[in-house]
Amino acid sequence: MRRAAAGGALAVLFLLAGCAAGEVEVPAPAPQGRAADLCRTLVDQVPGTLFGQERIPVRPESEFVAAWGSPTIALRCGVPRPEGLRPDSQLTVVNEISWLPQPADRPNLYTAVGREAYVELSIPPSYTPPAEALVAIGGLIGREIPALPAGEL
Repeated sequence: MRRAAAGGALAVLFLLAGCAAGEVEVPAPAPQGRAADLCRTLVDQVPGTLFGQERIPVRPESEFVAAWGSPTIALRCGVPRPEGLRPDSQLTVVNEISWLPQPADRPNLYTAVGREAYVELSIPPSYTPPAEALVAIGGLIGREIPALPAGEL
């Protein structure tokens, strides 16, 4: 399994050799209450393709996770607040959605912040520019996950 360290937080995403063909292991978050409801709706509406890659099954099955292609692009909705998120964090804003890129020098993990649920999108470096996925998923986030009050992350 590959692990990507990001700002002190450990994000575990990606392939296990023992998975069935075309299936990836992506640890499922466990959002509660309203965040869980929002995430179910979001994941239910993700596109069937991203970067031209087809959506693939995840293990364990989760209504809070989606994945595409190989190398795997993974989305997890309802993740905890990123440890590296501070009021002075350098954010990438794409179509009014604020993303925390990690690691800062060569990001491959983007977390949508300032919303009622945090949404994590892992984009391997072979998919460029990452903005293509940030736009596609950001549009869904903008429609399905309400913004927090101004100034809150």
